[in-house]
Amino acid sequence: MIRGTAAAVLLALLATGCGSGSAVNDLGTVVEGAKGTTVRAELPAGRRFSLAVPASADDAWDLVAVPDAKVASYISEEHEGATDYFVFNTKYPGTAEIRLRDCRRCGGSTTPSTEESRRESGEAIFAITVK
Repeated sequence: MIRGTAAAVLLALLATGCGSGSAVNDLGTVVEGAKGTTVRAELPAGRRFSLAVPASADDAWDLVAVPDAKVASYISEEHEGATDYFVFNTKYPGTAEIRLRDCRRCGGSTTPSTEESRRESGEAIFAITVK
């Protein structure tokens, strides 16, 4: 009976992910940005890093395009508190521009539906150099 209960508990924990639901437990070096800014970062090859942007219930941040895979590879998008993280690994020396777009008050759409939404939407740009 105890063994059956323990197995059921273990199975339930595995099914729920037994944590915050995050696919990534290491954000690496966090590079903070915001709408309307360009942030430059120099990182060593072979390291994990995350691009962090402030988030709220009205925000919908998206990765505009995956960067050159020779420079940085995209892993996942994570959410923690009032911050969205876009997680990458650096690969080989080079440069990449990574753009994150925020569609403010867009609901499920990726295009602002009102003039106010268009004014409040924008991009955070990250210029990454891998050494």
